[in-house]
Amino acid sequence: MNRIWLFLLFFPMVIIGQSYAPAPGQPGSTAISKDSSVIIAWASGVQVIRGPLDIANVAFGAAIFGQDVNALGPAEGDGVMIVSLGDGGSATLTFSSPIMNGSGPDFAVFENGFADNYMEFAFVEVSSDGQNFARFPSFSETPVTVQIDNFMFGDCRYVHNLAGKYRQGYGTPFDLDELDPGIPIDLNAITHVRLVDVVGSIDPLYGTTDFLGNIINDPYPTVFESGGFDLDAVGVIHQAPMSVNNIPFNISLYPNPTPGIVHISPPEACLIEVFSLDGKLLSTEPFFLTGEVDLKEYAGSIVLLRVSGNNISLTERVLVQE
Repeated sequence: MNRIWLFLLFFPMVIIGQSYAPAPGQPGSTAISKDSSVIIAWASGVQVIRGPLDIANVAFGAAIFGQDVNALGPAEGDGVMIVSLGDGGSATLTFSSPIMNGSGPDFAVFENGFADNYMEFAFVEVSSDGQNFARFPSFSETPVTVQIDNFMFGDCRYVHNLAGKYRQGYGTPFDLDELDPGIPIDLNAITHVRLVDVVGSIDPLYGTTDFLGNIINDPYPTVFESGGFDLDAVGVIHQAPMSVNNIPFNISLYPNPTPGIVHISPPEACLIEVFSLDGKLLSTEPFFLTGEVDLKEYAGSIVLLRVSGNNISLTERVLVQE
């Protein structure tokens, strides 16, 4: 039995203020720099579902800041090259090879908080098949007597296993050993990591809770285009040696590599966008149920192909053969 579950067995509801790791640079911090040598790979595919700017008033619309391709590759740590999820939105990432359970943290999630004491949180879930997900047990001691808003600050020592704990440029680590050992997931073949925005309202009608049922208090509402959790990147620390290709989302793109034509299944009306690896938009066109995209003009290169519609999008790296 691992340490988290042993703790809960004997001390099920013990809460001690500011129990967890402090900010980057302080003794005992678990923050991982975006430039750390422990990170050996980054996410290569992403599917984003945008949430509303204010879950209590969906008339404001969904978060729109950033491109989902910003979540791929290394963390920039600049506070700009991110994708905003909105209230309750999510981002599901895949990797060129699965994440595996090693000694200590296995991956790290990077957000764009501008200061140690300004934090927007997300739950973290993992899957080894893209269908069944397990959520890391999150713990929050954030005071809930006053709603944190956009002009108030918190303390990262109040939370554990919530992405967004650390400021931009520093990742929050996640250790697969902290998952329930009885879950039906292969911890040595994690193919998907999903971030789900925490709705930080202290109103029980809208707010979300941690593993113990405690309301999580973070800036709310954030009624602007970058509302909600702002994902920069996910870095891999322990990775399986084998390569996994064409890891499925609800929409699949194939073949990859391709001689020039990429098929989309199931075919549906959406927007097609092609980006360079540095995020520059190369082309865009509507997609009217033809089920295929012609990438022949990019022969001999790797591009990022995004398929999006109805606030849902999928982005994958595609190798276009000569």
